Amino acid sequence: MVRVRYAPSPTGLQHIGGLRTALFNYLFARASGGSFILRLEDTDRTRCEDRYVQNLYDTFNWLGIHWDEGPDCGGAYSPYTQSERILLYRQYANELLDSGKAYYCFCSQQRLEELRKQREEAHSPETGYDRACRNIDAAEAARRAKNESAVVRLKIPLDESTSFKDIIIGESKWNNRDVNPDPVLLKSDGFPTYHLANIVDDHLMGITHVLRAQEWLSSTPLHIILYKAFGWQPPEFCHLPMVMGQDGKKLSKRHGATSVDEFRNQGVLSAALLNYVSLLGASYEEGNEIWTLDELAARFSLEKLHKASAVFDYKKLEWFNAQYIKAAKNDVLAEKALPFAVNAGVFGAAGKTPSVAEMKLFENAMPLVKERANYLNETGEKLRYLFCEPALPPPEEFIPKKSTREEAARLLRIGRGIIAELAAKNEEEAEAFVKRVAEAEAVKLGDLLMPMRVALTGSRVSPPLFGSASLLGGEKCAARIERALEILQRN
Repeated sequence: MVRVRYAPSPTGLQHIGGLRTALFNYLFARASGGSFILRLEDTDRTRCEDRYVQNLYDTFNWLGIHWDEGPDCGGAYSPYTQSERILLYRQYANELLDSGKAYYCFCSQQRLEELRKQREEAHSPETGYDRACRNIDAAEAARRAKNESAVVRLKIPLDESTSFKDIIIGESKWNNRDVNPDPVLLKSDGFPTYHLANIVDDHLMGITHVLRAQEWLSSTPLHIILYKAFGWQPPEFCHLPMVMGQDGKKLSKRHGATSVDEFRNQGVLSAALLNYVSLLGASYEEGNEIWTLDELAARFSLEKLHKASAVFDYKKLEWFNAQYIKAAKNDVLAEKALPFAVNAGVFGAAGKTPSVAEMKLFENAMPLVKERANYLNETGEKLRYLFCEPALPPPEEFIPKKSTREEAARLLRIGRGIIAELAAKNEEEAEAFVKRVAEAEAVKLGDLLMPMRVALTGSRVSPPLFGSASLLGGEKCAARIERALEILQRN
C-alpha cells in the first residue's frame, strides 16, 4: 500500500513550497487508496518553536487537508515527532559504528572553520570535511568518545558509485567521491542530523514513495548510501519541480507573499489557494482549471507531474480567488468575509461585531460585491456605506461630464423625487423605471444616475446602484440625497 509523508521542520511559517509538497503527497495518497502521514522533523532545537507547530496545524485545518497518522492523531508508528525518537536514532547510529560503516569524529568547530579558511585562501576546489578522523582505530575511537566530545560520521564508500531512478527526472548516477564527504549523522549532543533521522523514520514508518522538492535531489545519493549501509530497500523518489517567481528565481519574499498566512490574511479562499497550487507543476484534464479537492484526488497521478519548474503567478491566483468568490453561496461568502469586515471597523469601531440586523444586511449585500471582489478583505470596504453615512466628496464629484453644478443639483432633485419608488423595485424593474424617467426629463441615463450614486455611497465607483438603494431603503436614500443637495446648493 502506498504510504507517503509530509515531514516539515517547524522552524518557520508554512509557505507555498511546503504546501505544494504536502498537497501532492496528500493527493497521491488519496488517489491510490494509501496513507498520508505527518511527521515533525524537529531535531534542530535552536530554531524549532511551538508556535510554528501550531501554525502548521492551523494552516492545514483551514485548508481542509487531514493526515491519516501524525503527532496529533497518533498511529501505528508513533511517536511522529522526531525529538521523541532520539533513542532510536542513537541505536541505529551505533549499529553503523559496530559494522564499520560510520566512525567517531573528534574535530572541533574551530578546526573545521580553519580548514574552510585555508581552502578559501588557496582557492581549493575541495569542500566539506577532509575525513581526518576516518582512519582512527575503531576501538581507540570508542574509548575516546566516552570522554571527548564527538560526532558520528557516515563512512562514504569512496571507490563506488551510486545510482537511482527518480519518477520525474529519470536515471541519475553519482560518483561517491562527489557526494557530501562523510556527513555527520549524530551530533555531539546526541541529536541526529536530518539525514539519519529522515532515513530511519522513512524506513521504520514504511514510507513507499518520497515526494519532495527538487532542491533535495543532491542529497538523494547520500540517502541511497545510507539505505545500503543499513541493508534496507529505499523508497521510490519523486523530486517535484521547483516553484519559481516570474523572474525565473526560486519563489521568495522578494516576489511578494509566500507564507500561507499572508494569503489567508489577504482574503484568499482556501479552496482557491489549493486549486491554484495543485496546478503548479501538474496538469489534470484539458480545458478545465477549476477543481475541488476531491476532484483533484480522483484525477491525480505521478505521471501528470511536469519536469519543468512551475511559475507562481500572483495575478492568476487572484483570478482563481475571484472565481471562487463569484461561485460562493451568499451565506457562506458572508461568513468568510465577516472577520475582515469586523477588523476593518465596518460595523463601528475596529473589532465590533454586527448586530443580527447588520449581519442580515451584510449577507444580503453579497450579490453586490461578489462579481467585483478579488479578495475577501475587499468586501467590507466596498459595503461600508451600507452601515454608516459615507463622507461626501467635494461638489465637483457630483457633476456629470460637461455639465454644471446647477444641473447636478437638478438631477439630484429628480432623484429625490423617485428614490422611494426606485428602492422598492427589483433590479430589472428599477432599470426600466429609471430609463423612463430619464427620457421624460430629457437627460442621459448615466448623468441622472451618477449624482445619485455619489450621494448614496460617497463615491463615483461603487457596487450596483439599484441593489444599494434597495438595501438602504427609500427613507435612508432620500435623507442622503437631501444631504448631498445641501452641499451642492451652498454658495
